Amino acid sequence: MNWISNYVRPKINSLFSRREVPENLWTKCPECGTMLFHRELADNLNVCSSCDHHMAITPRARFTALFDGGIFTEAKVPEPIADPLHFRDQKRYPERMRAAQRQTGEKEAMLVAEGEIGRTRIVAAGQDFSFMAGSMGLYVGNAIIAAAETAVKRKCPLVLFSAAGGARMQEGILSLMQMPRSTVAVQMLKEAGLPYIVVLTHPTTGGVTASYAMLGDVQIAEPNALICFAGPRVIEQTIREKLPEGFQRAEYLLDHGMIDRVTHRGHLREELISIVRLLTGQPPAVKGDLPPPQPADGAAKTDVPPAAAPETGAAKT
Repeated sequence: MNWISNYVRPKINSLFSRREVPENLWTKCPECGTMLFHRELADNLNVCSSCDHHMAITPRARFTALFDGGIFTEAKVPEPIADPLHFRDQKRYPERMRAAQRQTGEKEAMLVAEGEIGRTRIVAAGQDFSFMAGSMGLYVGNAIIAAAETAVKRKCPLVLFSAAGGARMQEGILSLMQMPRSTVAVQMLKEAGLPYIVVLTHPTTGGVTASYAMLGDVQIAEPNALICFAGPRVIEQTIREKLPEGFQRAEYLLDHGMIDRVTHRGHLREELISIVRLLTGQPPAVKGDLPPPQPADGAAKTDVPPAAAPETGAAKT
């Protein structure tokens, strides 16, 4: 019996062997470099606990945190024509669509849902930047119109979360036509007297900024979000001048009157509840219901009010 090969060697191998760790357990913050555990990051709404950097979050995860109890109903969006221009670059447009759907698990770049926040019914629409950079195409235009029509039908506010790199080049002029279509949808809300609130997230650029993203009754932005039509690099190359520090970021736009608020993602739900109830003429939100009073254990039940109960003390002389 060779005890070295049968006993010692396996023990040494097990000592030095490494178990494979899934890559999605830890996320590195792109701002400060801190390694963040995936559960803690999700509980913190994809905000770095070290430097407060706001990372991308999917509309589905955002809506789960936004609506009461995480309960919402998806609104039906009309299907557009698939590949209307038969566009092809390095890949065919349908191939890129299928790849994005596999990567994100979503059908398209915008999700429309309805539910309650603080017991107030709203319709919400959110863009997914991970789906082809949240680009605005025919489906996104249909989604905004469906969201506006649902809000008018339900007579409730519309809250839109924008995140896009602009128009979708694979749909050409048809993509640019979504700018006036979405503007008409916003006008439907205004004619119905319903609030339209926009939350600008990082990044919101191009034709999205030039249309529905900047037409809200209240404009809120997440910290350090890039909000622009043309990017800072393009502007610097055009005017050949150095831009100010923080140019086109949320805080810069707030200082120059382009937006109304810059709100941390962790406080956004409470702020939206307050704004929605204020714009709809409702009283302040109730934080929670107190349980009904319960009789003490062993207490005698009586129909006589406490004030009319007979005295049981000693007789007065």
